[in-house]
Amino acid sequence: MSEVVTLTFFKYETLSNKIWAFLMMQFMHKRLKKIEGQSLYKLLGSGKNGFSPLPDWGVYALLQVWKNEEAANTFFTTSTIIKSYKEKSCEIWSVFLKTISTKGTWSGVNPFKRNLNIERTNSFIAVITRATIKTKMLYKFWKYVPISQHPLSNCKGLLFTKGIGEVPFKNMATFSIWENKEALISFAYKTKEHNEAIKKTKKLDWYKEEMFCRFQPYKSIGTWNNKNPLFEL
Repeated sequence: MSEVVTLTFFKYETLSNKIWAFLMMQFMHKRLKKIEGQSLYKLLGSGKNGFSPLPDWGVYALLQVWKNEEAANTFFTTSTIIKSYKEKSCEIWSVFLKTISTKGTWSGVNPFKRNLNIERTNSFIAVITRATIKTKMLYKFWKYVPISQHPLSNCKGLLFTKGIGEVPFKNMATFSIWENKEALISFAYKTKEHNEAIKKTKKLDWYKEEMFCRFQPYKSIGTWNNKNPLFEL
């Protein structure tokens, strides 16, 4: 069986539950490291209003790489860890992903292996872009972000997007899901603002490390904003 990736989003409403979620960013590592069948995990915070440097204290995420889907299913159905998160959160949504392609590194390595069982009839595509921003470039980078991301506010074919990351301001990522490859390419290469962002990235060299990954979402469990963003799956 091929490796699969899962990304789970947790939403919290009450102050006490938001504090619990924040503390788990530090204290859940010991338990997560012991999960069988898991080759990598990342506890992630999120940014406000899509891709913002300001933290969204009500939303956190858990990225996991599994040796196979069976290991992932066992975690989501039997683990006391996921049970703890369910008890504290008001909404949970997990999306199962098959890796299509990767470029670059995350913390010095490529954590994703290409999945050979891509379904040709499934046109959905998910993207993770992750970067460590050079300290001296932080101001210039975040000053330009609102301009480069503006087209996302009314982008055809975009089903979901959220800014995530390990460390606010410096270690950031975006996760997005698109109806198809054409919608993704239209945004990435045909919008003036994003094209300018690509040029600035090459010219200013503001990343210490970067990674770009494409995935095929093939299973969606739970809800987000009271609906399953990929109910078709």
